Amino acid sequence: MARALEKFFPASIGNATGLSTGSAQKFLSNGAFGVGKVTNAFMLGAESDSDTVMRATQAQPVNQRVRPAEPTVRPVVSASRGAVSRFLERHFRHFNARELLEAARAYVAHLEQGGQMMISLAGAMSTAELGVSLAEMIRREKVHLITCTGANLEEDVFNLVAHDHYVPVPHYRHLSPQQEEELFKRKLNRVTDVCIPENEAIKRVERVLLDLWVEAERNGERLFPHEFFFRLLREGRLKEHYQIDPADSWVLAAAERDVPIVVPGWEDSSIGNLFAAALIRGDVKSPHTVRSGIEYMTWLAEFYLETTREHSLGMFQIGGGIAGDFPICVVPMLHQDLKRKDVPLWGYFCQISDSTTSYGSYSGAVPNEKITWGKLGVDTPKFIIESDATIVAPLIFAYVLGW
Repeated sequence: MARALEKFFPASIGNATGLSTGSAQKFLSNGAFGVGKVTNAFMLGAESDSDTVMRATQAQPVNQRVRPAEPTVRPVVSASRGAVSRFLERHFRHFNARELLEAARAYVAHLEQGGQMMISLAGAMSTAELGVSLAEMIRREKVHLITCTGANLEEDVFNLVAHDHYVPVPHYRHLSPQQEEELFKRKLNRVTDVCIPENEAIKRVERVLLDLWVEAERNGERLFPHEFFFRLLREGRLKEHYQIDPADSWVLAAAERDVPIVVPGWEDSSIGNLFAAALIRGDVKSPHTVRSGIEYMTWLAEFYLETTREHSLGMFQIGGGIAGDFPICVVPMLHQDLKRKDVPLWGYFCQISDSTTSYGSYSGAVPNEKITWGKLGVDTPKFIIESDATIVAPLIFAYVLGW
């Protein structure tokens, strides 16, 4: 179990924590992510609230005792599944844990019934190295479309070509402003507990993309942002710089399997800024060399119509923001703006979120609110897991993959 967790929580163990491999195993077995502690509580027979209640009940006169509830049915643990899946089925009983397991089971059921799945990525999932599990999801045809921020698109490739130059900062909460400035001077861009090296990652990728932008413009081509990244990877223009197992790059997996990526708001990214700078310098003449977000929406509409002729399309949303808000709106656009009839709603919906509903945030809205906007139906399987996506997403992917 510890080895399995070490595999797909790379940003939380080993280098990112400053622990050796042996120390990381000990860290896990002693309660990383609460797993070891929960397991030990069951294994050691730690006294629970129910034990206390039982003793108090037994101390009462017989005629005053509360009749115990009927015993609950023990969950079925699938013997054919891997260690992680069996752990989830055995221990994830209530609250967010139960929602996680039910969402994973519904994901599997959706695919088994012939459905397809779109995954949206917000936040810094690529820098968290979600590719370790997401890339395998892509290769195993558990994902059929990805929408993501420009940051997630580029940061997976940054990690692919510059991983050895990343600097872990496990005690980031205690950094002083002066220490943050020192990181800036060293051209280390911090993302929570790890720093992306500007020269080895961002500038290395920029140089190749600039060549691709200029070549495309010269040839009269216009490509989407992800298509430029696909070309970069398929032509092996940075292959000599790979510093991780290529199997752990989700963008590379998508390029190899031709899984499309929609990147709304790509301009809000490091590479988007660099493209704007190239226009200002005159290296690239037209901003239309890179196709726009509006064109992404028109493409997505055609994709949705074509896909749902034969398959129900589900949505698995990691985080909030434009990565999820943009694609989910394709359905009400088709219904309400284009007056298309017989277009099905999304066939599955799950969101991993830490946003707060009462603040009025759309990202924190419970799934039922989306019914009022014509995005989901009353009978759509709907889940929201209010927890850390870097923990929840790999566990759900592990279950879908049967690990």
